[in-house]
Amino acid sequence: MREVYSFYLDAFWIAVKSILEHKLRAFLTLIGIIIGVAAVVVVGASISGLKTYVVDKVGKILGSNHFMITRMASTGRMSDEEFERKNRLNKDVTWAEYQYVKANCKSCMYVGAEIGANADITQDGIEMPSVQISGSTDNMYEMTDKSLEDGRFFTADEVTRSAQVCVIGTDVKDKFFPNGSPVGKLLKIRGIPLQVIGVEAKRGSFFGQSMDRLVYVPITLHNQIFSRTGGIQIHGKAEDKESFPEVIDEARFHLRNHRQLIGSAEETFSIVNTDEFGSQMDQITGAIAAVVVPITMIILIVGGIVVMNIMLVSVTERTFEVGLRKALGATKKQILLQFLIESSLLCVIGGIIGLVLAVGVTQLITVLAEMTMTITIGYVILSVTVSSSIGVIAGLYPAWKAARLDPIVALTQS
Repeated sequence: MREVYSFYLDAFWIAVKSILEHKLRAFLTLIGIIIGVAAVVVVGASISGLKTYVVDKVGKILGSNHFMITRMASTGRMSDEEFERKNRLNKDVTWAEYQYVKANCKSCMYVGAEIGANADITQDGIEMPSVQISGSTDNMYEMTDKSLEDGRFFTADEVTRSAQVCVIGTDVKDKFFPNGSPVGKLLKIRGIPLQVIGVEAKRGSFFGQSMDRLVYVPITLHNQIFSRTGGIQIHGKAEDKESFPEVIDEARFHLRNHRQLIGSAEETFSIVNTDEFGSQMDQITGAIAAVVVPITMIILIVGGIVVMNIMLVSVTERTFEVGLRKALGATKKQILLQFLIESSLLCVIGGIIGLVLAVGVTQLITVLAEMTMTITIGYVILSVTVSSSIGVIAGLYPAWKAARLDPIVALTQS
């Protein structure tokens, strides 16, 4: 046992010595493995980060334990034909339906309503095109976990009497009220002067599109400004995650009841919730990983081919060494293991350097793109395992070739 341990230790140090004697060649050999491992880990971190980014942003828009009932909601799982069929079948969600669900959904912590439109805002010679004007009930503030940096949100009474008040996003504040607090000042939307009563805290961007380019107004006032009725969204919120499925089922039941959808009759509305969105993102990122990860693995395979070529060169250069060791009693198995250990060590070192590089790249992207990239243990294990396996596979033929050398011929050729 001690002799076996001594052999592996000696083989390891011989491999290290060989690598250190040819530093540049070893580094050039490792580039493929380094880039391959880094690519796999960075791709994995990007996929994981994408899911975290999207779910987090959607959570900021919808809030926790929150669902939305609307006419149509594309989940990404429908075929074009199915989408067209649902588009013909589904009906607008109305104000009367919102009031019915609100009055009857006993397990709902909140039930609110929202409607959206875009408008160009022009005031004092300053223009801001395509601003999102969101009409909502007063409780949407609590439902979507909004936070204000200044002022307050509108009240139920202000919604009831269509008060001409608004809460603005930070982009609108910076554009029209760059100096000081805008609270108490007027902002005209389609010629109607609205008193600014609050400023929402900055929410950032979502895939490059600002989430702060908006104005909140009472939903009743919104209908007057844009001459619209119907076509709203019903929003609901559960008290906690445990009761969330029950709350959604109850809201669904009441809307089906109002629309007289009996038994197995198909629903004529869509429901969106953050839990389902997370599951959909799992499917999307899983599909991306299934396509992208194998492509990045090709880099590792190319790196393995380079390792094999270099090991073949190494066998040729060390013919005399191999012949001398065999003449002194080294077996074919020992020679085989010697070169396998060397090729595996090269790939393991490349894997470690690749991991370090991946960490640096992900940190840089996190800072520059403001998107958290998460290095998952699964991709780390995958990349290191594959790189180590490639080291063994790439070293098999050169090691087998070295083990078959005739010691007399090897010493003569040298």
